[in-house]
Amino acid sequence: MRIKFKYIFLVLSSIMAIACGGNLSQKPVVTVSLQPQKYFLEKIVGDKIEVKCLLASGGNPETYEPSLTHLLNLENSKAYFMIGHLGFETAIIERVKNNNPDLKIYNNSEGIDLLMGTHGGCSHHNHASGHHSHRHDIDPHTWSSVRNARIIAKNMCDAMIEIDKKNAQYYTENYKHFISELDSLDARLMSMLAPKKGTAFLVWHPSLSYFARDYGLSQISVGQEGKETSVQQLQAKIDEAKAHSANVFFYQKEFDNRQAEVVNGQIGAEMVIINPLNYQWNHEMLIIADAIASK
Repeated sequence: MRIKFKYIFLVLSSIMAIACGGNLSQKPVVTVSLQPQKYFLEKIVGDKIEVKCLLASGGNPETYEPSLTHLLNLENSKAYFMIGHLGFETAIIERVKNNNPDLKIYNNSEGIDLLMGTHGGCSHHNHASGHHSHRHDIDPHTWSSVRNARIIAKNMCDAMIEIDKKNAQYYTENYKHFISELDSLDARLMSMLAPKKGTAFLVWHPSLSYFARDYGLSQISVGQEGKETSVQQLQAKIDEAKAHSANVFFYQKEFDNRQAEVVNGQIGAEMVIINPLNYQWNHEMLIIADAIASK
């Protein structure tokens, strides 16, 4: 009878710990916004830190609403790593800071040359350069670039050293290894895409602006960020795609499958499914590059 009671007690304790956002592994917890961030950060922290993510792979940042569990996890975290410039991040910070005023918050896009006005057309030459009056028009998809990933990783490493000084050397060594991986990936993508410099590709959701800038490409965004696209706007994009001989059309199956297929009926590009929020970020970069390089 005592054994049975002890078993029930342990089960109930575990359930309560999980319900209260407890961390049974006893590792410190940090929270990130997106799956690619989780990939970057886990490369640096290894087995020292548990990394939780707010948005699941395939989720939509524009419609995301955090669950109670997500909010509890964030409130119990040592730090929150924003990607920066995503609407839901500001709303979440306002909600959790009241319950955890000591929560450290880091903007992982700090120091990146941000793009502006990329939600309606080609995206390889519009820079933020301090235009603070138009911050609502900043392109937030900074993680869709290997070169930006280097800056994000440096920001993460610096933050982890500040949070957990005793493991500073461990984080620094992991960071150096990760930078080496990023350098190799960037070199591979440059080799693949060098013959395609100056060419255009289509996307529905304008998520590859920084990728386009890195490799001298032009992104033609068919959909409007958070807005309805009129028939006249769609026709203008179709005409632009034809004028630039765009022959690859990237789309996200969960969000824009049917619309993209209808539009592409007038363009005839190869349609390629992508997931810019995939945890396997490095593989996603290669999928995008290969689709462009192979045409």
